[in-house]
Parts: sequence; structure tokens; C-alpha cells
Amino acid sequence: MPQEAIFSPFFVTVFLTLIVWVYMYIRRISFFTDRKIRPEDLAAPGALAQISPPNVSNPSDNFKNLFEIPVLFYALVLYLFITKQVDTIYVNAAWVFVVFRLLHSTVHCTFNLIMLRFYLYLFATLALWFIAIRAALIHFGR
Repeated sequence: MPQEAIFSPFFVTVFLTLIVWVYMYIRRISFFTDRKIRPEDLAAPGALAQISPPNVSNPSDNFKNLFEIPVLFYALVLYLFITKQVDTIYVNAAWVFVVFRLLHSTVHCTFNLIMLRFYLYLFATLALWFIAIRAALIHFGR
């Protein structure tokens, strides 16, 4: 398996973050325009969070969430590539992570069914922990 194969799920995750970022700003700008909110009205920390309805706050929360667990994914992908350990198992697990993160973001940014979102997050994160534990076992087993 080519080592570069691990970068396809990597970049899909990067572009998922871009899409959520764009969607977040579309929702925010629409909210500001509809309510005639001026930027100075939001100068106090937390002001936007206090007045935002879920259709505005959920994309923002999801965007923040994409800088939590996915950061470990990016680090692990780079580790696997640098150490030339990329194989079919890692690439498939990375795709599982990405698909479930994509579904999680879609749910979180739209209809936000909490239990569905929880299970999507859980499955994505389990795939990530599988990658991390397998890589650590191989590293420490040397």
C-alpha cells in the first residue's frame, strides 16, 4: 500500500472543517443581517453565544469540535506516514473515522438529533483510538 494513501482521509477531514467553517459563517451572517446586529453588540465575550439560536450556535460548536479529537487524527496520520507504517488496516480505520465525523458534523449542523450524534461521534472516536492503540503497541513492541 502506498504510504500517501493515508492522506486522502486526512484531506477529507481538512475540507470537512472548511465546509463547516463556511456554513458557520453563512448562518452567522444571515443571523446578523436578519436581526440587524452590529459587530460592536457582540464585543463582550460570550455575547454571541447568549443570543444565538441552535441553527447559529450548532455549526459554531461543531467547528470548535473539529479542533478537538480530529487533531489527534492529524497527528497520528503524520506519525504513520513518517514512520512508514501506513497499511490497509490504518487507511480503512481512517476512512471509518472520517465517514463518521462527516455524518456527525452533518447531524450537528442540521437537525441535531443528540443520540444519533452521540453514536456517530462514538464510532468515529473508537476508530481513532483503534489507530492510536495499534500504533502505540507497534511502537512499544519494538
